[in-house]
Formats: sequence, structure tokens, C-alpha cells
Amino acid sequence: MLKHLQPETILQLKEEISVQKGQVVSKTLAQNDALSITLFSFDGEEEISTHRSEGDALVTILAGTARITIDGTVFPLSEGQSILMPAQKPHAVFAETAMKMLLVVVF
Repeated sequence: MLKHLQPETILQLKEEISVQKGQVVSKTLAQNDALSITLFSFDGEEEISTHRSEGDALVTILAGTARITIDGTVFPLSEGQSILMPAQKPHAVFAETAMKMLLVVVF
């Protein structure tokens, strides 16, 4: 079940979460044993340090710019771009500017 969204309403996902100074903010839209859907906002130069996930993770940048590091390789992304972070590969997210992203993890 999806939560925190109005049904039968046209949405701009980037408007569903706000950037907060000096913080990384998350808003879970759905979570179960098979799937996780989360909105994130990052103030500029904030990050989520290197970690691993049990599932394949699809990141879509909704606003701003980021550097996604996957298994030591850095990928610059900007609004509208997506990248797949494979399960079990170490990855990190760094906001070059204030940014918002959608994260979909499939377990």
C-alpha cells in the first residue's frame, strides 16, 4: 500500500518532499518484503556514505545534481536521470547541489 500521497491526484514527486538545511530527509511511500519506495531530499554537499543493499536499487534524480558511486565508479547525475545500483555492490550518494531523488528498491 502506498502512503503519504493523495490518490487520484496528479503529482509532482519533487514537490512531495522539502530540502532542509544541513540534512538528508526521507519519506517512505511504500515498504514490504519485496519493495521499498522512498523519496529523499539532500541539502547541497550532504551524503549517504558507502553501504550495501539486499535489493536492486533504482535511483531517479527529481531535482538538482548528485554523484552516485557504485563499487568505486562515480556517476554524475542530474534531474531526470536514473541509475541502477545492483544488490550487494557498495554504493554511496553525494548531493553536489540541493537535490531530490526517488529510490525504488526491489528485493
